[in-house]
Amino acid sequence: MCDDHHKKLTSNNRDLKKIENQLDRRHFLKKTSLGLGAIALSSLLGTEKMYGSIGKKSTEDMILDTYNKNRLGLPHHLPKAKRIIYLFQSGGPSQLDLFDYKPKLVDMFGKELPESVMGGQRLTGMSGNQSTLPVAPSSFKFKQYGESRAWVSNAMPYLSEVVDDLCFVKGMQTDQINHTPAITFMQTGHQLPGRPSIGSWLSYGLGSDNENLPTFITLVSKNGKGQPLKASLWGNGFLPTEHQGVQFRSGKDPVLYLSDPENYDGNDRRNMLDYLGNLNEIQKDSYGDPEIQARMAQYEMAFKMQTSVPEVTDLSDEPEHIFDLYGKDSKDPGTYAANCLMARKLLEKGVKFVQLYHQGWDQHNFCPGGVKSQSKNTDQANAALIKDLKQRGMLDDTLVIWGGEFGRTVYSQGQLTDKNYGRDHHPKAFTMWMAGAGVKPGFSYGETDDFSYNVVKDPVHVHDFHATLMHLVGVDHERLTFKHQGRRYRLTDVHGHVVKDLLT
Repeated sequence: MCDDHHKKLTSNNRDLKKIENQLDRRHFLKKTSLGLGAIALSSLLGTEKMYGSIGKKSTEDMILDTYNKNRLGLPHHLPKAKRIIYLFQSGGPSQLDLFDYKPKLVDMFGKELPESVMGGQRLTGMSGNQSTLPVAPSSFKFKQYGESRAWVSNAMPYLSEVVDDLCFVKGMQTDQINHTPAITFMQTGHQLPGRPSIGSWLSYGLGSDNENLPTFITLVSKNGKGQPLKASLWGNGFLPTEHQGVQFRSGKDPVLYLSDPENYDGNDRRNMLDYLGNLNEIQKDSYGDPEIQARMAQYEMAFKMQTSVPEVTDLSDEPEHIFDLYGKDSKDPGTYAANCLMARKLLEKGVKFVQLYHQGWDQHNFCPGGVKSQSKNTDQANAALIKDLKQRGMLDDTLVIWGGEFGRTVYSQGQLTDKNYGRDHHPKAFTMWMAGAGVKPGFSYGETDDFSYNVVKDPVHVHDFHATLMHLVGVDHERLTFKHQGRRYRLTDVHGHVVKDLLT
């Protein structure tokens, strides 16, 4: 084809030009020749001269060179965490009744929360119209545990046994005061749905360590009550769909629509996928749509999961002492305890990010009873997971995260009595904890005032938390971006800094 004729067919549209260049003969030959030239040069000079002298590199750089960096050039630096399990407590656990001990509140029982403490902060519509906001001290008893002397209430007796492995972050802050935007903000870095979740960002940036299982898997406790959980919380947003979280359910079919129809075997499925792959290749070459390739990858993963999922979700081979460690509920598929045990097994199989969701922490009324009930359902399994990972040598390179979307108020929502109180949402001061790879064990960071209402030392915003999480897996949060609708997006939006004081 002559050059003049070629110019007439060339579009002025930038996206179409990109596709045309991908199919252009000269472009192909140019890329190929450069690639062959680079190979030849490498052969003549030797790889050591080609890439620089190893002796000039630091130990960290030499170790980093052993990683198979992907097309994005990740990891950016030597990761301390190879995998993450995030134990999300939906509803907003009360820091006042679990970890943030405030003994001076006993003398403030029933007194009005001082205006100087509130400082004009926003209240929800559920307590904003109350004529009085009486201080409600915790009804739980607190003690110090371990060599770290961490304060933990008697609501969590099992977790008190592993406090020297935990890193408490007591100065957490968020921008959102209502559940849906606050949960979305914590999981995606933005209060509105449509952004990629944490796990999707890690899947996109770091890829998979197991080609037979998804990089990002979600488990939701069965029979959960409270605020609804939407699939957008583990969605891929504008990232390619292969990076969305895959929800594993309890029951016969852990992943929906994965099983073959009756009288349909693996050979039939393989042949169908091969023919479909050929058609999709033609479509991709014609239009250059990357989503076609993502869909092809999903089909192939689903085929592999037909074998890998039944194996990994079968807990029958776990010894009895492991079930005893996690508690009797661990034998009941879909419970929080069973999901914690399942998560550990998924991590062993190379899954990079496992997200657990547990509902029911929204105690607007009857807070003491609600906290006690939720702790009973989760406390033993939380501690067991830490112990189990540690005894297997996995805690050193596994990051465990526990926390909700915000905290609770020191004042009582509704009527305050000697035995009962409620607590409303509170975004400006709450507690999370982490354990494992890269975080200081037996450490408490941040401090709130005597009312657990304001952070007075070392605040950690959600964006800072995300930046620190990304740092631990070897990712610079400012450099992992994705261009969408003309703008480059990242998990931390345009904010966030790594909290280096939390790191080992």
